[in-house]
Amino acid sequence: MSKPFSIKSRIKSFKFAIKGIISLFKHEHNSRIHLICAIFAVALAVYLKISVLEWAMIVLSIGIVFTAELINSAIERAIDLHSQEPSEKAGQAKDMAAAGVLIAAISSLIIGCIIFIPKLLVKF
Repeated sequence: MSKPFSIKSRIKSFKFAIKGIISLFKHEHNSRIHLICAIFAVALAVYLKISVLEWAMIVLSIGIVFTAELINSAIERAIDLHSQEPSEKAGQAKDMAAAGVLIAAISSLIIGCIIFIPKLLVKF
């Protein structure tokens, strides 16, 4: 049987999530690179006055990259907890999780190029 709904427990779950985000930026160097890119994309979007749909694509892209980075980090830590000895399957799982981040980042870069390059060419 599940516990009844509680505002206190919902707030507690948000605190855990925020703790996870802080941990990501504290321990994962690539997440800081993604953060700098996200800040740059948002600043460029403001400067170029992009449309609402373009904003949605930029925000979604940023969210997907950080979600992939968080999932990758969680997978790596779970594997490290379980697997003390180097294992081919553990290595493959880590590589695949990292590949997910790479695909998300490349996709986001392509979306950024599609949105920003035409606008920058008109401006300059």
